[in-house]
Amino acid sequence: MGLSTFPPQSKTDIESYTHEKTRASDTGDEGFITASSSREGVVLESDKSWFFSRLQRFAGSYGVEERGVERVPEDERRDTRASKMGGVWLAANMGMPTFALGAVAVPIFGLGFVDAALIIVLVNILGVLPVCFFALFGPKFGLRQIILSRFWFGHYAVKLIAIFQIITCLGWASVNAIVGAQLLKAVNPDIPGWAGILIVSLATLIICLLGYKAVHFYERYAWIPCFVVFLVVMGAFIKSGEFDSLLPLATGPSERGAVLSYIGAVFGFAVGWSAYSADYSVYQPSTRSTRSTFLWVFSGLTFPLIFVMLLGAAISTALVKNEEYQKHYENAGVGGLMAAVLTPNVEPGFDKACLILVALSIIATNCPNIYSVSFSLQALARQTQQVPRFVWTIFGTAVYVGIGIPGYNLFETWLETFVLSTGYWLSIYIAIALVEHFLFRGGLRGFSGYDVGDIHKPELLPPGFAAIASCLVGVVGVALGMSQEWYTGVIARLCGGEGHGADVGVWLGFAFTFITYIPLRAVEGSCFGR
Repeated sequence: MGLSTFPPQSKTDIESYTHEKTRASDTGDEGFITASSSREGVVLESDKSWFFSRLQRFAGSYGVEERGVERVPEDERRDTRASKMGGVWLAANMGMPTFALGAVAVPIFGLGFVDAALIIVLVNILGVLPVCFFALFGPKFGLRQIILSRFWFGHYAVKLIAIFQIITCLGWASVNAIVGAQLLKAVNPDIPGWAGILIVSLATLIICLLGYKAVHFYERYAWIPCFVVFLVVMGAFIKSGEFDSLLPLATGPSERGAVLSYIGAVFGFAVGWSAYSADYSVYQPSTRSTRSTFLWVFSGLTFPLIFVMLLGAAISTALVKNEEYQKHYENAGVGGLMAAVLTPNVEPGFDKACLILVALSIIATNCPNIYSVSFSLQALARQTQQVPRFVWTIFGTAVYVGIGIPGYNLFETWLETFVLSTGYWLSIYIAIALVEHFLFRGGLRGFSGYDVGDIHKPELLPPGFAAIASCLVGVVGVALGMSQEWYTGVIARLCGGEGHGADVGVWLGFAFTFITYIPLRAVEGSCFGR
């Protein structure tokens, strides 16, 4: 099959593949090529300026990962443990942001424990399915997900997806850093919010600079101390006797609106990893079974999401009657709420140690965001790809720190707004990817409809007109169903009570996109033959 042969199974095949890819690049195709199959992949030197080439080599000499958005060749996929794919998500979600989303169920959404618990269990299971699905593509193709997305959106429309992914990564990183800063402030009120954000951000930056292996190594073990702390918090809360499982379940439009909005928030949180899921399985061998990949990612996601959110929701029930809990929550947010549980129920000093450990869990949560944002920045244009990945990692860190510091006192509003907004655009992205995979690329037969040799050839990829048009229709659905502080859609007002109604933008965005993409893609395919 020439250039489209995949995967190369021998050294000869690999060298032939690299030679043909290099020749394709020389003829003008925009490619993401490695200099050789034996080197930790970098962009061809001819594609890079003298300055960035020297900078890349200098950073590599200190252990900084050189590979950027380029494809991972088969001979460099040495991740033999499938459990690593679960470990990265286990650590990323066994942290304070997950606890925070569970904790806001009562004070922000006005729910009781029973209705919040049902939503947390069922919606998280639904929300992680797209993440598991996209993780399957990493071992099959060795491509970062933003590049994989060209199969579904085309060479040019995918740049719009890259922009949304950049916003998502940096937005989540800033929200997470604020949570860590709140915890540090709960330990020591003299620590200003900006200092806490800097501490968390710099620690995250160091790991992400080192690259894929360092991220996986750190995530493999980072969840353990956090899990122990959450068990301690659970025991302390049980000891306190403050849990109120009998908060009355409201009825009518207001309850319906609160339930639908919280469903959207939990779904947006769980599905938020979808846009870069494949990035953390690209070093797995192409022979890795899809069942193994799916189950490891599924288990790595569902356990921490459900366990930690349920704990947060349970503890937040005490805010209704306990004034001391309310005071801590008002002073230091969810970090203060956790401190209110620990301080009177454990040995002096041990409570602060627990809070510090949970604050540092933000590093594990933020690593996927900051590691992946560099790939989206590189995918924007040929010029941005020429900039080494680690430079974009530093740039992304500076941006989210600049966002997080002024937003420190607006955390709860930011959290609700951001998880819903993430769900909005990802529902559109997922709808197009699912339709393209299962209806137009023979997804039921596996991955036979994909040719990795097409990924750098715009003339062989979908033109993207159907994707863009369907995205615009999906945006209309989101606008009709969204419920935010600054805007409430027509359908959202009908689904809830007075005020902000109910946020159903995620579901309308998915439905509008799914329904319109099928006929538009069929017409596009018949007109362009691709």
